[in-house]
Parts: sequence; C-alpha cells; structure tokens
Amino acid sequence: MTEQQATLADDPLHGSSAVREFLGDTYPRVLAFAELLAEQGPEKGLIGPREPARLWERHILNSAAVMPFLPDGVVADVGSGAGLPGMVLAAMDPSRDYVLIEPMERRVQWLFESSRHCGIDNVRILRGRAEEVAESVEADAITARAVAAVDKLVKWCSPLLSPTGSMVLLKGRSAQDEIDRAKYTLRKHRLVGEVHEAGTIEGVEPTTVVTLTRV
Repeated sequence: MTEQQATLADDPLHGSSAVREFLGDTYPRVLAFAELLAEQGPEKGLIGPREPARLWERHILNSAAVMPFLPDGVVADVGSGAGLPGMVLAAMDPSRDYVLIEPMERRVQWLFESSRHCGIDNVRILRGRAEEVAESVEADAITARAVAAVDKLVKWCSPLLSPTGSMVLLKGRSAQDEIDRAKYTLRKHRLVGEVHEAGTIEGVEPTTVVTLTRV
C-alpha cells in the first residue's frame, strides 16, 4: 500500500498572516517556490510524501532562519538538493548573488527549472561537489543543510571561502558535539564555531544554526 501524499493545503501555516508578515515583499517569490516544491518534490524524491503538510515550518522557515547570520557578499549553498536553504534565501534576498552547488544531475535540472518558474534569477547553479568547483567559486558565506558533519564540511568547503568568509550551517541538537569533534579541523582553518537558536515566527520552534567564522 502506497503512502498517501499530503498537500500544501494541509499545512496550517500555508497562507497565514504570520508567514506573510515575516517574509514581507519577498512572500510571492517564496510562496511560488514552496508551491512548486510541495507539488513536485515528493514525486521527484526531493521531499517525503508527508512533507507538504509541514513544508513551511520544517523546510521554508527552517531555511529562512539562516538569513540574519549571513555576512555581506556572495553566498554558496553546498549540496543544495531541493533548494534548501539556497533557493529560499535567494528568493528572500534578490539583491545578492547565490551559487547553488549540487552533484546530482536530476536535482540540478530541477533547480534550474524551479528558479525559472519562480522568477528567482539571482542564482547560479553548478553541478559538482564542493571540492570539484573550488576554482569557479569564491564565497563570502557558505550554507549547507543536512549534508555532512561540521568536520567534513570544513574540509570540503574551506577552499570555496574568501579570506574573510564564514560558514552558516543548519544543524540539529548535536551541533555543539559536532563543533567539539571538529576542533582540530577548525583550528587548522582558523575558524571558530558557535551555536545559535534562530527564531522565525511565533509558535514555530527555533532553528539551530552553527556559524563558523575566521579567528
């Protein structure tokens, strides 16, 4: 028996005034992306069949929580996959350039199609792993969500960072443990880790954000 797919209409936050107020003028672009992800994501294996019913809290607002921690300049989203957080951030921040880096061809194609469909034209999409595109990217900030532990991310992504760049990572409850385990790698790359609880709208659990900044 196949699992029944939920829809975005099942999400209690869909169309809410709180979400509209939080996103302000960027709401239409983010909404277009959320609707497309809810419609096509389960079929394309980008999100699970039940995820559209909790898309705003679990994916869109979770991604949006990164925004206050981003420094000025170019942002590279590593392992962009379904466009989380990269496409959400680009939709919220049209004046800044974003580079979405993804190794899987079918996901790269979906990122191209979704950026065109949603009018998110401030993204450049590269196929490859972080270490494979280092010569093509110099970022002031690197984002990543559910890609790898802090230790591995620093090793893979530090060649993409500008001399003053930082990493802003979406993490879970073990964030501080990951930072502790990566202490030698962080020291080698002159980075200091800090864990933040980032809120979005009332009633939604804060997102755990890890920032890795230059010493």
